[in-house]
Amino acid sequence: MHIHTLERWQHHHDFAVHNDRSERNTYYVLLLTAVVMVIEILAGTVYGSMALLADGWHMGTHVAAFLIAILAYRYAARHANDPAHSFGTGKVNVLGGFASAIALGTVALMMLIESLQRLIDPQTIHFDESILVALLGLAVNLASALLLKDAHHHHHHGHDHGHHHDHDDHEHEHDHGHDHNLRAAYVHVIADAMTSLLAIAALLAGKLLGWHWLDPMMGMVGAIIIAVWAYGLLRESAPILVDASIEAPYREAIRTAIEDDADNRVADIHVWRVGADHYAAIVSLVTHEPRPVEHYKRLLADFDRIAHLTIEVNACAGPSCLTQR
Repeated sequence: MHIHTLERWQHHHDFAVHNDRSERNTYYVLLLTAVVMVIEILAGTVYGSMALLADGWHMGTHVAAFLIAILAYRYAARHANDPAHSFGTGKVNVLGGFASAIALGTVALMMLIESLQRLIDPQTIHFDESILVALLGLAVNLASALLLKDAHHHHHHGHDHGHHHDHDDHEHEHDHGHDHNLRAAYVHVIADAMTSLLAIAALLAGKLLGWHWLDPMMGMVGAIIIAVWAYGLLRESAPILVDASIEAPYREAIRTAIEDDADNRVADIHVWRVGADHYAAIVSLVTHEPRPVEHYKRLLADFDRIAHLTIEVNACAGPSCLTQR
């Protein structure tokens, strides 16, 4: 019977990003954005401004995204050590981003259809009232951006030390503890500020120059901005959810590090994300001279992007087992 604890051989599986300040500031931004969203949608409907209505719907997508971000923070923290999640809750934030992207794409399509209808069948616009509401929306976007930037600075400052590595063969830039939830929220408010500026420009042009057609055109531009953001988020999150591998040069560097030692040959290698910034790896190797697993782990000690490493060592029997390289 073993009398020692197993902690030495056990892996931790907490690959989620924990950022209390970001969660708190995201909650404040959620409340601010929700209030202005309701005001802009009502004002856009009453005053006939499609640009204002588009900005309101755009804010609505951000409210959903901020809510998903907060829920992801809390779920990931609450279930970080739950054995029901094989590799922890590191992908919860990624799943939230993917869901936000789907919602963004749907809203962008709705906005585009509505803008086309108003371009064909113009409506009366109350410019003065619409401009005031749009200015309110822009002010809230700027305040929200400052809140999230402050949280980012605080979080980044807390991770500016202790993670510097020199790699001769596989140098890379890697930000440990990168908060994708926070970055997504920040991009949301910046994009929303852009649509608010577009709405204000369209309303001013309509009031001063009589270019009423510019209002629905800005609604279409706002829809395109949302669609582009949604596509980018899908491209970033989908590969992680389907366990896409790490970049080929990095994977080949792992293979080389093992095969340059003795007569080792890598028979199989899998590297995939288990969180926003963490990867797991399974390496199966064949050798005439098997060594303890710790020996092979030391060969990969500099590969700091691998947070969970499993190595299978297969003894090769017979002189013809391995083909000469």
